[in-house]
Amino acid sequence: MVDESLREAAPTHVSIVAGPTVWMESEGVAQLARVAAQPGCARAVGMPDLHPGRGIPIGAVFLFEGRVVPDLVGGDAGCGVLVLIGRRGGPRGDQLERRVRAAWDEALLPDVDRGALLEAAWTRGPRGLATLPGVPDALRELCLHPAFEEPASYRGESGERPSALTGTDAARFAAQLGSVGGGNHFAEIARVDRVADRAGAKRLGARADAQVVMVHSGSRGLGAEVAARYVGQILEGDALDGYLADLRGAVRYARTNRLLCAWRLLQAAGLGSAARVAAAFDIVHNAVEPDGGPGYLHRKGAAPAAADQATVVLGSRGAPSWLMRGLGCDACLSSVAHGAGRRMGRSEAYEKLRAKHRRRSLERSALGARVLCDDPRLMYEEHPDAYKPIEPVIESLERAGAATRVASLQPLLTVKR
Repeated sequence: MVDESLREAAPTHVSIVAGPTVWMESEGVAQLARVAAQPGCARAVGMPDLHPGRGIPIGAVFLFEGRVVPDLVGGDAGCGVLVLIGRRGGPRGDQLERRVRAAWDEALLPDVDRGALLEAAWTRGPRGLATLPGVPDALRELCLHPAFEEPASYRGESGERPSALTGTDAARFAAQLGSVGGGNHFAEIARVDRVADRAGAKRLGARADAQVVMVHSGSRGLGAEVAARYVGQILEGDALDGYLADLRGAVRYARTNRLLCAWRLLQAAGLGSAARVAAAFDIVHNAVEPDGGPGYLHRKGAAPAAADQATVVLGSRGAPSWLMRGLGCDACLSSVAHGAGRRMGRSEAYEKLRAKHRRRSLERSALGARVLCDDPRLMYEEHPDAYKPIEPVIESLERAGAATRVASLQPLLTVKR
């Protein structure tokens, strides 16, 4: 629950989207208030998944007038979620696990030059894959889906390439394309479970029991390289151009990375062609975009939810995710929570949960989903017990008029590798 004294002490242009049953750590609220007190911040909204980060809250949206604060985006620029809804069900259980393991262990795009792949990701995003020799025809066709058109808010020329793209780290960033990363990132095959809005589900092709591929990942080490160039800076006027151009490149890279991760799972699920995908959308959690005026909207771990926009609020391995329809709520800065939100820090979760759960038990969730992960510590840090319940988060968003439910997604198999 939100400490009302902290809410009342926050500047008047701060709002918190959280119902009475949403638990929220006081430091997260305090960080929200501190950022909102910075010069130029016109509005700040804390989502129901708000929790403290390294001096900057996660699960928040800020509107700054005429200036950009790169630290609010941080090193995981372009982090977000790609959702691909299949036209049918698919393999389950042992068969699905075998197919996913095989797909994940195979070399990704072995006939594609990695340097050219990095260049295409940085300059053109997912659509750039269609220009590369050696890309399978099915993937080439898929990347031409409307979901992979560059969002208008991120269009523009790439700026001067970060030094790492032309230096010794270029090979590392090229190799990281098609990998999930650590922390709360994952790749998942789920199924459409409960349909709450039949018309909305029909528009998305989200039939009951259809399989869904979902990838939550970001710009890997490349985003950290971009962020390091702008630490502590507040940018205005002409100084904005370089950062926004670098940010566009990182967002393109992150979106390409999600598609390549998804490609592995699509093949495993038997959905590896555009004809077998009913709908797809990609949303970005960490980025800056102009608000149509002099302001710049900064999202830090928050999902866009414009009017009628398809969006998703992530659950945990022990709770479903929810497809939602955005309502373009101005009071929420046209945003929703990006997930349930943490209720334990990573170190706390590891210390408390390793005494409670055996390592082998972590390979199956409370919902029966299978989990593939090579890092035992990460399994404890990202255990469902470390997260808030999803239902109060969804209720808070609906009560605030931010979005409405369309359908729940129950995980079948989650990859954290």
